[in-house]
Order: sequence, then C-alpha cells, then structure tokens
Amino acid sequence: MIDITQKIEEVVLKSGLNTGICTVFCPGSTGSIITIEYEGGLLKDFPEAMERLAPQDATYEHHLRWRDGNGHSHIRASIIGPSLTIPFVDTKLTLGTWQQVTFVDFDNKSRNRKIEILIIGE
Repeated sequence: MIDITQKIEEVVLKSGLNTGICTVFCPGSTGSIITIEYEGGLLKDFPEAMERLAPQDATYEHHLRWRDGNGHSHIRASIIGPSLTIPFVDTKLTLGTWQQVTFVDFDNKSRNRKIEILIIGE
C-alpha cells in the first residue's frame, strides 16, 4: 500500500485548473486505488480484511489455468476497483481530514506500475 495523495495534489496544482474532478486509475487487473486513513493500524487491518474476503490459499480456477498463484489478487482488485474520482476546489482535493489516496498492489509478484491521472475542470 502506497500513499499517493501528495503526488496527485501536485498534478492537480500543476494542471492550472481551479475546480473540477481528478480521476486516478490503475491499469492492470491486480491493483486498486482507495481512500483510507493511512496509519499503522489500518495498514495492518486492511490486508487482513482482504485475506478474509479472498484468502490466498483458497482454490481458484485462475490458479489452475495459469499456475501463477494470483487468483486471490484478481478477486481482491475486482472487489475494490481500479479507479477513484476526487473533486477539487481552489486547486485542493476535497478529501477528509484523515483520508489519503492509496495505491494497493494485490499481486503476489513484483510488477512495474503506472498510475494514470485525468483532470477535468475549469
């Protein structure tokens, strides 16, 4: 899990737009974008909750077909989703006090990831 809030804020600020929406998207089927309070307790609780929802050691047809061991990764990412849209006003993301934008990589192998950001506004 990686807090990407500051990078998104920088992109919005550099866009020259004052008010609008910012969509953050993760290409790929095993990564997600979420908001969460990025603190130690939740950084431990969130992966544990995902393990309860889609256990790594369960049998997945994806495992049986591709032998890559990441069926749970696809299920978790599908539940959470690949994107998030955040409004901004006066060049500031309208996030709550304890709300950070976070990239979550559910895969069981190291991957090169690129996050796409699309900004629409005035």
